[in-house]
Amino acid sequence: MQYNIEKIIQQHDIVLFDEICVLCNGWAKFLIQHDMQARFKLASVQSALGQEILKYYAMPTDHFDTMLVIKNTQLYSESTAFLKVIQEIKFPYSILKTAYVIPQFIRDFLYRRVALNRYRLFGTTNHCCLLPSVQNKKHFLDNVIHENI
Repeated sequence: MQYNIEKIIQQHDIVLFDEICVLCNGWAKFLIQHDMQARFKLASVQSALGQEILKYYAMPTDHFDTMLVIKNTQLYSESTAFLKVIQEIKFPYSILKTAYVIPQFIRDFLYRRVALNRYRLFGTTNHCCLLPSVQNKKHFLDNVIHENI
């Protein structure tokens, strides 16, 4: 399927996550539970759509070291990506946005320590353990796009 990536990123704020990472799946489940309005749409970096978005932003398509967030067409990575999402989540989680006062190089250093060891610390799965359901399909970018075709 051909995707109009420019149109997609103009219409949606997106969280790209590693579907084989247990920690990343936990983050996606957290978003489904706490992003009640589904402001952020989830897309796996391993999916065809995720791969096209990565190519559009000239990001690696074969290894995934960070969650990526696209908000208002701007790409964010590492700790800033996390903060861009968390500031949209309701209290008490939104308090974490105060981490912006920590210099980015320190935030990113800490983020990378977890990200680079996430498979060893949290494990992997051979398949996406997070599947769209009737209740959560509004959170998945692929589903939203296919419903609007």
